[in-house]
Amino acid sequence: MAMKEIVGAVEQSFREKGEGHAEMPPKPGIHTRPDGFIHAMAAFLPRLRAAGIKWVSGYPENYKRGLPYISGLVVLNDPETGLPIAIMDGAWITAKRTGAATGVAAKYLARNDSKTLGILGLGVQGRSNLEALQEVLSSLEIVKAYDSSDINQQRYVDEMSSKTGLKIQGVSTAREAVEGTDVVVTAGPILKNPSPVISEDWLAEGMFACSLDFDSYWKSESLHAMEKFCTDDTEQLIYYRSQGYFKDIPAVHADLDQIVLGRKAGRENNQEKIMSMNLGLAVEDMAVGVAVFERAKKKGIGQWLSL
Repeated sequence: MAMKEIVGAVEQSFREKGEGHAEMPPKPGIHTRPDGFIHAMAAFLPRLRAAGIKWVSGYPENYKRGLPYISGLVVLNDPETGLPIAIMDGAWITAKRTGAATGVAAKYLARNDSKTLGILGLGVQGRSNLEALQEVLSSLEIVKAYDSSDINQQRYVDEMSSKTGLKIQGVSTAREAVEGTDVVVTAGPILKNPSPVISEDWLAEGMFACSLDFDSYWKSESLHAMEKFCTDDTEQLIYYRSQGYFKDIPAVHADLDQIVLGRKAGRENNQEKIMSMNLGLAVEDMAVGVAVFERAKKKGIGQWLSL
């Protein structure tokens, strides 16, 4: 499934949510390790005939074991009978829909003439976010790539230069990735007690930022420097604040579904700095999951299991 189609599916999931055609309860979770989580994310999109749950974990120390940070399963259910109809890899869906959500946010909140992109954190999300942003920002030319691991950074530069045809530059500091950059994506691990480094004076006029790691990279002064501070779901943001995250963030200007539907303003000029802090929504997983499932059925891909 091409990223262009995934971006379209995720944008539609925001429309469904904003128009009231979605059921998505707050995601409960358990936490077996410091900064590790296992979440249950359920959603129903009636008009897409998409219902199900994602059982997903994120463990930032897994790299020491040679294991992925994110893992999980997506289970789709028949909306008519409730019976499970598919079990799918949740890691791939999470990676692609998260990148696509950044792409949707950039479509409405980034400058159309954005040429430079800084990505901090060059794992799975560093790849999928670049893939999605290239779809929506036709003027993109240069990517400044930063990772705490030199090996990961060089692998990313080599791989994504070949894949995208863009000029990918490995940089030695977070500041180099952010300073003077049109679009910034931070994709490190989510930490309850982070040591943020991005300062207000690093931010270029008219820049757009998307944070996938909460405020792990962002000092409070840099967050408050944003003329518009957006998120994908204010209700979830409030919940996370109650759990000890987001100790000092600005008031939310709008949820992405409100911006997609034109109910709240997106970018209004080329000078304002804007951030979307995306938490990740189950409606995105279900919209992409059902599209993958329908495609697999048409192509005869997959294995039938007996219940």
